[in-house]
Amino acid sequence: QVQLVESGGGLVQAGGSLRLSCAVSGPSRSSNAMAWFRQPPGKEREFVAGINWSGISTYYASSVKGRFTISRDNAKNTLYLQMNSLKPEDTAVYHCAARLSVGIPTTRNEYHYWGQGTQVTVSS
Repeated sequence: QVQLVESGGGLVQAGGSLRLSCAVSGPSRSSNAMAWFRQPPGKEREFVAGINWSGISTYYASSVKGRFTISRDNAKNTLYLQMNSLKPEDTAVYHCAARLSVGIPTTRNEYHYWGQGTQVTVSS
């Protein structure tokens, strides 16, 4: 009933920028809260940023605070992640996620739906 499709990944040099998008289909109530997670090669998936339905409340991992900005456009059914001042350690597969309930948890098991991921590679 719900599909999430990420796009916008690619290869950039350190200090560069990328904007990821996540197209959402299905009932609006299936995405009251959304988030971005990332999974470096050989590592566990980790929380990056989260946002509530209205976009007023956001939450960021300490490693990306001040560099990344999460936003959403509900009229376009799209979630975004603007990534600035990218570092090699930001290299990972980035996934968008959605959950039915309000709140912005940071754990994977709190989210109901997941996209397939998009690769971000930052070179030095």
